[in-house]
Amino acid sequence: MQSSRSHPSVLADVTLPDGRRADVSLRDGLIASIRERASDGGAPVEDVRAAGDAGDDRVDLGGALLLPAFVDGHSHLDKTFLGAPWQPHVPGGTIRERVDAELRTRRTLTVPVAERALRLAHRMVGHGTGHTRSHVDVDPEAGLANLHAVLEVRERVRDLMTVQIVAFPQSGVITAPGVPDLLDAALREGADLVGGLDPHGFDGDVDGHLDVVFGLAERHGVGVDIHLHDPGEIGAGQLRDIAARTAALGLRGRVTVSHAYCLGEVADVTFARTASALAAAGVSILTNGPAGPMPPVLRLREAGVRVFAGSDNIRDAWWPYGTGDMLERATIIGLRDDLMTDDELRVAASLVTTEAAAALGLDRYGLEPGSRADLVAVAAASVAEAVAAHPRRLMVMHAGRVVATDGCPVAGLPAPEPGVQRAW
Repeated sequence: MQSSRSHPSVLADVTLPDGRRADVSLRDGLIASIRERASDGGAPVEDVRAAGDAGDDRVDLGGALLLPAFVDGHSHLDKTFLGAPWQPHVPGGTIRERVDAELRTRRTLTVPVAERALRLAHRMVGHGTGHTRSHVDVDPEAGLANLHAVLEVRERVRDLMTVQIVAFPQSGVITAPGVPDLLDAALREGADLVGGLDPHGFDGDVDGHLDVVFGLAERHGVGVDIHLHDPGEIGAGQLRDIAARTAALGLRGRVTVSHAYCLGEVADVTFARTASALAAAGVSILTNGPAGPMPPVLRLREAGVRVFAGSDNIRDAWWPYGTGDMLERATIIGLRDDLMTDDELRVAASLVTTEAAAALGLDRYGLEPGSRADLVAVAAASVAEAVAAHPRRLMVMHAGRVVATDGCPVAGLPAPEPGVQRAW
């Protein structure tokens, strides 16, 4: 890059996702115009989608790939250990056993939730993420403390990225005392969506669990994002139940099922029936490319189901892995689902860009005049190469402002406590 200006008006010589070289003009935090360059990379020759002119403060990106900022559709900002001393992983068995192990570990942490969450948010920004949906634990032990911490972080990073918050009942809805009231309070105090967790496998009461979750969604006028790990026919039946409730309440496009491992296990006839129900109701599926069974991305898309991606856990009690890099996540999903051709690699990229943005209901997202200038410049010549190699992020912009260069946020990270690891 040839400029350190924090509010450039022109991003010169970028490669667009369709392969064309262009100059992108910015104004008031938006994309003002896109001018295609000559095939030899020379001066602009054609205004292909103009919506106004801009000034001449330029950043020359030398042909780097320009993408809309990445969208991490499923994170857990409150859970991360980033910023705390390294925590050895404690293996678990069932989901309930792992939740119990997490609660025990959580009690030993001395670095506050807000500090750890802020470090993770900064790391995400450095990798090019401009938007995330974070599930935040709401349970009898934490109450609303984690919610308040992430609300604080959301405000602190509002000039770097946007954060949607899901009130997540990690300890169950029916089996944990007082959780319905806590979820109700969380939605009143700033959570954007209501979550759920394995209505059958964790709570043992599918109807009761979904009554609470969808009742709160209807009462507060919010969307739903439910963790579903339950396997096989049991999981698929719950997906169809969720689809039916989504349709009944007119929540098309506002309901997500995260993980849905069962879709990678069931027989073809069950898959077809379930995918048809999800598509008809407008229920999206979130995947992080897990090690075990996972939703088949291409088959679901062919059935009309929106699929998008998220990091899920990042260096926390659930596993020691995770970087917050959504291009790396697209790579993982591509490898897990055998996405190999350039077209399939572009599908993988869409899971962390356009498909995720649509699932989260983001406004004015994309690479068109009038879109928000939430952008990432990647050291690659094509979208396929970016997914296959997850290369350097040269520059990240949020609302037209440069917020990170070469992986490091422009805004300084908080100073670490004595003896505490840095996040970088």
